[in-house]
Amino acid sequence: MQAEDEQRTGSLDEAAAVFTALRPRLFGIAYRMLGSAAEAEDVVQDVWLRWQATDRDAVQNPSAFLTTATTRLAINVTQSARVRREAYVGPWLPEPVDTRADPSVGAERGEAVELAVLLMLERLTPTERAAYVLREAFDYPYREIASVLDLGEANARQLVSRARKRIAEGRREQVGTTEHRRLLEAFVAAARTGDMAGLEKLFASDVVSYADSGGVVRRAARVPVVGGSRVAKVVSAFTPRFWPGTEVAWVEANGLPAALVTRDGTPVALVAIGASAEGIDQLMWVMNPAKLTRFAGASSGPRESFA
Repeated sequence: MQAEDEQRTGSLDEAAAVFTALRPRLFGIAYRMLGSAAEAEDVVQDVWLRWQATDRDAVQNPSAFLTTATTRLAINVTQSARVRREAYVGPWLPEPVDTRADPSVGAERGEAVELAVLLMLERLTPTERAAYVLREAFDYPYREIASVLDLGEANARQLVSRARKRIAEGRREQVGTTEHRRLLEAFVAAARTGDMAGLEKLFASDVVSYADSGGVVRRAARVPVVGGSRVAKVVSAFTPRFWPGTEVAWVEANGLPAALVTRDGTPVALVAIGASAEGIDQLMWVMNPAKLTRFAGASSGPRESFA
């Protein structure tokens, strides 16, 4: 009896070691599929429970088994998540993650992790999204993608090609990190003072501003605001009601600089942008307290405050 107990313990320890080694990749896949760290954690935990209950001696390739389980479960969750997001109050934005504190999100490659890209991935079907994530973010061969999604290799190639085209159609070539930060810093400075002319100079003519509050923050716009002049007016009008008494610090959200706004130590917004040669073309305000609390709780390391 003792020998059997020791054998089971040893087997579970081996299972845990295999799973722990692969966990960063599994989380990275689930997060990119769902745009939510909380939902991705739930998926990874469910896969761990399934892995424990599996006849692991019959599994020839644990990595392939766990990747397949994670991807297919994430596809199922994506389908139900879309139903929930239809009832979401106001614009929905992906849940930001601190990629300095949690490098597992960007495991191996950083592709398909930026907030703007995750937002565009919402336009894809769950299967297209899975194929795109596996190929672009983790460089899986098409034959493995086909096996994960239970379809032919030609179909896998077609899914990735279609997804790439749809993403490219909706996204301009982005500026480098240094220019990205410069634009964000200039935006925060202009927004804090209500400098409407300064804001307009920073925006692309078709800039879109999204404010994700989940309906909790009443001052947040319930619909996206489009156009340089309109966004500048809204941001400027927002200044006296939002910025007084706040502190702003640089953080890294999804691989790019972002601004974390706090009041009395409590996060009230994470501001992120998309930026091209034409200027800031996307303005993303994450104000949902649940998303901000998880981001702030997971963040670690020094933060650089704005002057």
